[in-house]
Amino acid sequence: MISINNLSVEFSAKSLFDNISYVINPRDKIALVGKNGAGKSTMLKIIAGLQRPTSGSVAVPADVTIGYLPQQMEVADTTTVVDEVRKAFSHLQEMQARLDHMNAELAERTDYDSDEYHQLIDRMTTLTEQLTMANSDNCEAEMEKTLLGLGFVRSDFTRPTCEFSGGWRMRIELAKLLLTRPDVLLLDEPTNHLDIESIQWLENFLMTKAKAVVLVSHDRAFIDNVTSRTIEISLGKIYDYNVNYSHFVELRKERIEQQMRAYANQQKQIADTEEFIERFRYKATKAVQVQSRMKQLAKIERIEVDEVDNSHLSLKFPPAPRSGDYPIIADNVGKAYGDHQVFDHATFTVKRGEKVAFVGKNGEGKSTLVKCIMGEIPFTGSLKSAIT
Repeated sequence: MISINNLSVEFSAKSLFDNISYVINPRDKIALVGKNGAGKSTMLKIIAGLQRPTSGSVAVPADVTIGYLPQQMEVADTTTVVDEVRKAFSHLQEMQARLDHMNAELAERTDYDSDEYHQLIDRMTTLTEQLTMANSDNCEAEMEKTLLGLGFVRSDFTRPTCEFSGGWRMRIELAKLLLTRPDVLLLDEPTNHLDIESIQWLENFLMTKAKAVVLVSHDRAFIDNVTSRTIEISLGKIYDYNVNYSHFVELRKERIEQQMRAYANQQKQIADTEEFIERFRYKATKAVQVQSRMKQLAKIERIEVDEVDNSHLSLKFPPAPRSGDYPIIADNVGKAYGDHQVFDHATFTVKRGEKVAFVGKNGEGKSTLVKCIMGEIPFTGSLKSAIT
């Protein structure tokens, strides 16, 4: 469907991609992986037509549509949520307007046997079929389902987009993109601003309703669940595996072990050749052999071992004093901002050594509860905490 042909990209004489080629097929679910700086986001921008390669090409058929969600984007703040998301259906509105115009023209014409009349009917039939396939009558229901799936509530639909944080506005853009149903979805870290429920909804949407998907994400569980093909970018080359990410990690480990063995063998061969050349460089009886070895050395294609991103944080914490048996005891804790009750009647006990996760949708009060425990904000009820 989309063909990437002999693609090369250079930045300041540094090669990012070197003559790479692959194909994105219909219904492919691809994870694009590689260490930070390998060129994953650049690859998505080139496929989307937003950036030009140094050489090579991306062949996209004329009837193939591409949707692209970058990590950061400018968002509009001039409408309500629902009006902004309706822009995803602007092409359907344009198609309906063209169909209405054709119907009006057809009603006025009387040249029933002319070629022009039959061509007009053919165009109307094609346009009607396209609208039917797009299920234009169900747009409002699909829009509501998508917004609810991404974490909005119905009361949010009529709120101005300017009232939402940057993360929520990114969800609005994601909703618009999903509703356009492009043939190829290019998603760059789409889960950055999503909670667990929204991530699960997006997983299901991409697996069941999306067509081809090319995905960049650091969420291993997400890409494992969504994708079935993994393309790794490493040292300017790509490695294409028809497996999900977890299986790819195992195959990559095997590949790198093979590369390291081949690299070690080649280094020994190079060292032996260089030693022979140095040893017999000035002996006339060995001149032909020395020249032959020098030519062999010059022709050797040096093996490179692919880079693996082993970067990690190194943190050290001072030993904590022993807490009591119950570091946190909450009894009917509540927090409200004006008339908005964030949560109420929160009663729980945390025992020493327990590992506790606060989960829930965005805006349900997880961070607010933590601030209450830390004594950073006032609250109702009783909260005994060894932390404060």
